[in-house]
Parts: sequence; structure tokens; C-alpha cells
Amino acid sequence: MSALSERPESPSIGIARPHEAAAAHVRGTALYTDDLVARTKDVLHAYPVQVTEAHAKVLAIRTEAAEAVPGVVRVLTAADVPGVNDSGVHHDEPLFPSEVMFFGHAVAWVLGETLEAARLGAAAVEVDTEALPSLVTVGEAIAAGSFQGEPRVVARGDVDPAMASSAHVFRGEFDFAGQEHFYLETQCALAHVDESDQVFVQSSTQHPSETQDIVAHVLGKHSHEVTVQSLRMGGGFGGKEWQPHGYAAVAALGATLTGRPVRLRLTRTQDMTMTGKRHGFHAEWSVGFDADGKLRALDVVLTADGGWSLDLSEPVLARALCHVDNAYWIPHVRALGRIAKTNKTSQTAFRGFGGPQGMLVIEDILGRCAPLLGIDPTELRRRNFYSEGQETPYGMPVRHPERIHRIWQQLLDSGDAEQRQAEIAAYNAKHAHSKRGLAITPVKFGISFNLTAFNQAGALVHVYKDGSVLINHGGTEMGQGLHTKMLQVAATALGVPPEKVRLAPTRTDKVPNTSATAASSGADLNGGAVKNACEQIRDRLLAVAAGKLGVPESDVRIVRGVARTPSGEEIGWDELVHAAYFDRVHLSAAGYYRTEGLSWDSATMSGTPFKYFAYGAALAEVEIDDFTGAYRTRRVDIVHDVGDSLSPLIDIGQIEGGFVQGMGWLTLEDLRWDESGRPSRGRLATQAASTYKLPSLSEMPEVFNVTLLTDAAEEGAVYGSKAVGEPPLMLAFAVREALRQAVAAFGEPGHSVDLASPATPEAVFWAIDRAVTAAPAVEAQVPDLVGQP
Repeated sequence: MSALSERPESPSIGIARPHEAAAAHVRGTALYTDDLVARTKDVLHAYPVQVTEAHAKVLAIRTEAAEAVPGVVRVLTAADVPGVNDSGVHHDEPLFPSEVMFFGHAVAWVLGETLEAARLGAAAVEVDTEALPSLVTVGEAIAAGSFQGEPRVVARGDVDPAMASSAHVFRGEFDFAGQEHFYLETQCALAHVDESDQVFVQSSTQHPSETQDIVAHVLGKHSHEVTVQSLRMGGGFGGKEWQPHGYAAVAALGATLTGRPVRLRLTRTQDMTMTGKRHGFHAEWSVGFDADGKLRALDVVLTADGGWSLDLSEPVLARALCHVDNAYWIPHVRALGRIAKTNKTSQTAFRGFGGPQGMLVIEDILGRCAPLLGIDPTELRRRNFYSEGQETPYGMPVRHPERIHRIWQQLLDSGDAEQRQAEIAAYNAKHAHSKRGLAITPVKFGISFNLTAFNQAGALVHVYKDGSVLINHGGTEMGQGLHTKMLQVAATALGVPPEKVRLAPTRTDKVPNTSATAASSGADLNGGAVKNACEQIRDRLLAVAAGKLGVPESDVRIVRGVARTPSGEEIGWDELVHAAYFDRVHLSAAGYYRTEGLSWDSATMSGTPFKYFAYGAALAEVEIDDFTGAYRTRRVDIVHDVGDSLSPLIDIGQIEGGFVQGMGWLTLEDLRWDESGRPSRGRLATQAASTYKLPSLSEMPEVFNVTLLTDAAEEGAVYGSKAVGEPPLMLAFAVREALRQAVAAFGEPGHSVDLASPATPEAVFWAIDRAVTAAPAVEAQVPDLVGQP
């Protein structure tokens, strides 16, 4: 094992520890950004002036009536911006727009002594507009040729001849929806300016450095004049990677202009109507199989609904294209991706970052084609798994493909799949109005940022004279347990008990130029940086200990807070640190880590964009009722590859949470925009928990078994671990495929079930109706889809 991967004696990693803030969460003492308002004097409150048109030109904004409202201090408009009036990294998102691009777009912000005063002031602002044509659906955008960003193609082999010579050819289309992040804490920022004009912003952000950049350029300042802190987040899921920047900039602008702290916190309805979602996609595909059911060719066009601005749509699309193969070897591939520009919120990062969308396409294809091929879906999937020596369509070798085979067999055995299939067949034969289904699906997910430059991290570690340790690192805590893992990494690298270590909030003046906590890379990147900083300090302390004990440095080990030699001489940690201080040994270190071995050409969509692949599989059983389409998830079994786990309790929690969130996306959460020609066109109709169905305890699997793959240490990753944030979300494909199997049981054998996504009870009801009345499906000839609208 490499120095990065090797584990020392008696490590603090690999031990099941609770979340480092669990007790504070239970007691209610854990503070979030908005909790700081009560501790801040003379705070002003910001409220948006939203325009209720899908697309319109702003002709005039009149603020006089708002300024006359008692308690209103100021109305912020574009004229107040001293720097650049833009909150987007691509400079396509005016902070105060002159053109309304989606229903609910904010064109001004009101500052009030109270939130109610600000709300009344916002209602009094008069905005004159001129309605413009709007595009609300992806289909409308495709028909109008409304695209943004650059189209991309991942290609390998020669698709057309391979398709023409395939024994079985099928084609289809697939529309699937996005997803609302619905983090517990809405977008929030609190800004103030000190006596030296230093701007300090508390922001619920996954990307403090970029929030710093945007605030600075809106204010016309340099980055060293702006400090951003992310205390903790009540969830992020990607929705706080790029989208918090504008809200932080509004708060900072208000604080700069008034000299008073400004708090901006969106209500739930504002958050849902103003912020981006997971990208919905439209897919057109053609697929060819040989006589044995092996994939030969795939031709697919993926159109992502990007919303009104570019945001992160290009890298989301790139990751979708790089995951359209999932765990399957496809010799000939042509995958074209493009981004539709619509009059909706600007869609953004969401857990999986396009990977789920790409993988859903191939899983839907296999689920639909298996009965037409006369092959059991479990066998069809297994038959097409990657093998040693094969590469992805973009040219990256697939390392450890044997793990997916091992996971698959382990899951079938531990989940009693064969016996349960027989029991399900017997149940279905006896019950006319309810059916059960069982399905297993795999996951192969690449870990690293697609953009190579983002794969770096920093840390700052202090050891104080009393032996206590303080860690600063560039990652943010959004409930996922990153700080817990970093505590364990630091304790392991220094050789001290975790109780010696404390973590400071993430701040741009402690660790600069950080990447977002995203792409499942938080533990890999920041863990490497924390480990590097701690090892610098440990090496200095080893030299001190060697001098005190009269032995060579190579004979000293620091384990469980004691420096000792093989012959038994020892010195305690606190004493060692005290001695090092008086020997004038530096007890602080800046750590750094960069992921090696990455290369990516975004123009040709080829290279090695990922450090490794995380593997997993889920086996799900469902039962559905044909009267209502309602269903329940009877049992889920998961085997997942997290390498050699840094913190097993945290990892299992992430697997469970990711799976349930994925199940919500695929089966419950149904975003609906008004597509009519009424004045409400473009309005998000599902803008609260009362209309947007989220998974709850009632949707949890009745039996839920999660197992971490053993003997799976990852060479070249921190202490042999693997990322766990995003990959488990795609395990939920098993639930959707189990629903497909249950629906199929209502019809004749060999019928291909076309199942909507999300597969809501309504969608399942209509799928059952089609299954009962369906005529036998036939294979279709394949058109050349590339380049077609």
C-alpha cells in the first residue's frame, strides 16, 4: 500500500463513531447561519421583489411607495451595485436583472427593520414589464432550437454498422423529471462590515471560496477584503454549491450600503420557486444486442433542461454522458449531449451531478428490453458487466470490475433472491389485484471532479502547548459527517485519541482557494490535506521524542497519545508537545493534497477524469395495488463498496440516506410547472411540502439491510477508503425496476413495460392499465438520432 493508503497501528479511523455534532443536534444547541441573527445587533432583513411572469422585459422599477412603508430602510436595485451586477460564474446571471427569465425571478430586494416590514415593502415596489414569449418544457426548447453551452459527444467504435448487424434492435424515448433539493435549511446569509471595511459573510454554502469570489466582484473588492464562513448547513445536496453566491452578495451589498448587518433567508416557497433543481432530461435512444443478449451498440441523444442560465449544466451533462454505460460494456457508443434553455429556474448540481440521469437511461433500456429478448433482467444485466481490461466509452480503464461481480453474487445469496422469486411468483398467481416484483441493479460511479483543477484541497492544523489540536480544512459540513471523518483522520495521523481534536468552522481566511464540497470528494481531498498537515507536525514531534528518549527517529511511534520505542521507553503526548514548544519546534502546519493520475479533454470528452469507481448493488422487493397504483417497498438489501471505511457508522448512514433520496426522485417527487397559456404559465405548482411529495418514514423499506463490501481497500486514496456521498443514490434504481416487474405481472409474459419517472402511484396505475391491455411489442428499426432535434 502507498503511504496515503496505509493504515498505522491502532488507528482512529475505521471505528464506528457518531456524528461529531450529533449530541448538539439532539439538544438543539447546534447553530446554523440563521441562528446567528439573534446574536447580532441591529440586523436588517432582506426580502425579494419577485415578478410573476415566465419571461418579460423590465421596463421600470418604482420604489417610492416601498420606501414610504414604516420600517423599510432601503430598496436595492441594479443602480446600487458598485462592481459587477452578476452572481454567476459564467456572467450570465444578473443579480438585478433587466429581463425576467422565470416565474418568480427577483428584480430587487427590500431591506427592513423587521422581516414583515421588508415583506410589505417588497409588495409595494411597482415593476412595469413587457411580456415576452416563453419556453417552459424541454420539448418546446428543442422545437425552438433553444440551447445553451456547447454540445458534447462521447463516442467509441462504429455505431451505425454495429447497429445494422445487431440481432435485436430497439428504440425509444424517455422523459424523466428533476428533483427539488428540499434541504431542511433554506438559502441563507448574514453579512456585516467591520471598522476596516472588511466584509464578513456567514453563508449556508458548499463553496465558500466561490461565494467569496462572487461577493467580491459584486462589491468591486478584492478577495482578501471578503471573508466567508460556512458554520454548518442543514443539508445541501448540491443546491448550495453555486446558488448561494447571489444571496450572499445581496446581503453583503446591503451591509456595505447601510453599515448594518443584513440577513437574507428565503422562505420555503421562495426557495423552491427561486432556486435550481436536479436537471430533468429527455432521451432518444437506439440499442442493439447480439443473439445472446450482449450489448453491441448504443446511440443516444441526451437533452438536459438547463433552465434560464448555464450554471453547472455543462459539467452535469458531461457526467451524464460519462455514466450512460453504468456498469456495462458497450463496444460501440455514440452519446450526444446538449442543454436546453428554458424559462425555469436555473437547474444546478444535485447529488450524483448528472450521473444518475445518464445511468437511468441505460437501466431503463435494459428494463424495457429484457422481456423482448426473453431474458431475465437480472441475467441480462449480469451478462453485460464490465470485465478486466475493458475501458469506458471515454477511454478510462475500469479498475476492479470483479468487485461488481462479487457484490452482485453476494447480494443474490444474502438476499435469498432465488427463493424469493419463487415466493413472489406464487403470490402473484394467487392475487389478481396486487402483485409483487423483485429487481437488482448495479452502480459504477466515478469519483473526482470532472474539471481536473478542482481536485485539490488545503488544511491548517494547530497543536497547542497543552496538547490539544485544532483543525481547519476546506470542506463544509452539511450533515454528511465530513467533519467526523476529518477528526478521525487527524487523530490517526497524529497518533492521538479523537478527543484531543477539535474542528473549526470552514473559513476562507484560514484555508483559501478551496473547491466545493461536492462530487463525493470531500473526504478524499480534505482527508489528504489534513493527513499531510498532521504528518508534518508528527514528523517534527518524532524528532523531539527521539532526542528525549535517546533513540533514532525511526524507532519512535506515536500511538494512542504516547510516543514509545520498541524497548518500552515512552513519553506522553502532552509532555512531548510541551517539550517541543520549549525546543522552539513549529506546532502548526498547512497541508495540501492534489489527486494524482487525472487527465481530461473536455473537447474530445476523453481521458481519465476519475480517481476510481465506487461500486454497489441493491436488491429491492415491492408490492403494488392495481386499484390505486399505490405500492410499498417490502425489503431492500444493499452491498456497497466504500473501500476500507474511514467511519462505518457515517458511511452506512450515507448509504441509507442516499438510497432513500434516490427512491424519492424515482418514485415520488414530481415537479410540475404550469405549461398552459394562462398568466400563471411557468409557475412552479409544487412549491411546498403540501404539494411536493417527499419520502418519509412511511416510504422506508420495511426491511432494510446495508452491508459494506469487505476486502476492498482502495490503493491511492486516504487510508484506503472510498467516497460514499453520491453513489448510493443510484442504488434506488432497484426500486423502480422492481415496480416495473410488478407492473409486468398484471399483463402477459414478454410485455415491455414503459414506466414513467417519477413512478408515482398515478404513473404506476396507468402503467398497469397499459400492461393489461397491451399488444405484443415488436422490435423496431433504428434511425440515426444524432443531430436530430
